[in-house]
Amino acid sequence: MKKIALTFGDPNSISPEISVKALNFLDLPKDKVLLITNSNILEFYKENYNLSLEKEYEIIEIPYKKEDIKIGYETEEAGEFAFKCLVKACELASAKEIDAIVTAPVSKNALKLAGHNYSGQTEILEQYLSHDNQKAEMLFICDKFSVFLLTRHIALKEVADYIKKDIIFDKIMRLNKSFKTQLNVQNPKFAICALNPHASEKGMFGIEEALEIEPAVRDLRNTGIFIDGPYPADSLFENAYNNDNYNYDCYIANYHDQALIPVKLMERNTCVNTTIGLDILRTSPAHGTAFDIAGKNIANAESMINAIKLVL
Repeated sequence: MKKIALTFGDPNSISPEISVKALNFLDLPKDKVLLITNSNILEFYKENYNLSLEKEYEIIEIPYKKEDIKIGYETEEAGEFAFKCLVKACELASAKEIDAIVTAPVSKNALKLAGHNYSGQTEILEQYLSHDNQKAEMLFICDKFSVFLLTRHIALKEVADYIKKDIIFDKIMRLNKSFKTQLNVQNPKFAICALNPHASEKGMFGIEEALEIEPAVRDLRNTGIFIDGPYPADSLFENAYNNDNYNYDCYIANYHDQALIPVKLMERNTCVNTTIGLDILRTSPAHGTAFDIAGKNIANAESMINAIKLVL
């Protein structure tokens, strides 16, 4: 087993809770896990919620005052802490001191309050770990299926301008490479969703399928990649789920909610958010910070457990 680093995310959210619960459940060897957090946070959860680690894992301390813990609130201090935890993980990865990164959820708004204008942890990882034109990509891996995002955190009105033949081609080429080199699937099968309702009904509801997606699919097939579509997204996911007919290793979605609605309806607790395309794999729960239940000790750690298990 290789060594993983686990960042504790936003200290005011459910992130510390699910991190501790996951580590206690998995009971991993101490020398294979490195925690990037602050002992004050661990002590706070032990004192206030009777929740503590059952093993003494190595900790890299990122500064954080106990009085700055404000459960359920998005704060500048929490955003700065979460950012520094992730940057430290990137430094360790670049120095080849760790083999994978597992990240607990962070608040994008808290990051912004701290002056870090990123749309998510994926973008931070790309900035600090990419080289030679590498691009970080977002892949959700569930028990029965996986979903890849062509776009991530952008406004819906901008998606059609982004779905271009060359972009689709490049992203799916990277996806195919990651399946082979990082996920050990040598001949992956892909299906791509249409952007428009009913795959545009031969141009009645849009032109992106005919002008951008279909030509990209033809070019990808010419390279030897197995890819079908574009198919209407509702029918594609409905057929797979209701008939247990998961014929593809990965379903390719055009935008965030097209991917995440089926993921969270079908396999919310089992699914893992995975960053591919870089030298090192990163996994994270497929859910967010859940400030509304922070501090209640009722958060489900299953997705975090699966995130750790996946990289191992």
